[in-house]
Amino acid sequence: MAYLDEFLLIALAHFFAVASPGPDFAIVLKQSIQQGRRNALWTSFGVGLAILLHVTYCLLGVAVLLAQSPTIFMALKYLAGAYLAYIGVQALRSAKPATAEQDNLVPSASTESDWVAFRRGFLTNALNPKATLFFMSLFTLVISQSTPLIVQAGYGLYMALATWVWFSFLSLVLSKQSVRDFFQKSGHWFDRGIGVILIALAIRIVV
Repeated sequence: MAYLDEFLLIALAHFFAVASPGPDFAIVLKQSIQQGRRNALWTSFGVGLAILLHVTYCLLGVAVLLAQSPTIFMALKYLAGAYLAYIGVQALRSAKPATAEQDNLVPSASTESDWVAFRRGFLTNALNPKATLFFMSLFTLVISQSTPLIVQAGYGLYMALATWVWFSFLSLVLSKQSVRDFFQKSGHWFDRGIGVILIALAIRIVV
């Protein structure tokens, strides 16, 4: 109870951070519509687990190194931008109108494995400089240095679980058949839109 005020402040800041549209939301939306519920849930699990990566390096003091080394942080930004741009280009390349012959075949979007879905979500969040900046700020400015490491780890575990629950909820909503049908009516235009959004996010991260 001694750290309740600190926890509530962290929980509030985390809620606004995780609910704001960004690469994580774009990826979960893309996977929900194109691959379905199971894939999106695994993607959400990857996003949630990546939170623990941010928490871990903050607890180990690596956040201080990142804050004091613009070169390392810039390299992270370019890596994140390149990854998002790659996913965006892949979406654009797959955004082709189906021919009459393809309509009679199995849907063109191949089913991804659970591991690929998990890896996609994990890398999207782990490489996101926005998440890096958020956790660096949280653990250096909001959380008191006198707060025990075990309590700080508890904060991190909460944020990982809350992130996983939030994106799992979005996955369940966005993967409903009625929602998928709505987006899939536009077919390749949805793929193109997601591709453009991901590339725009990549440029925004780098700039």
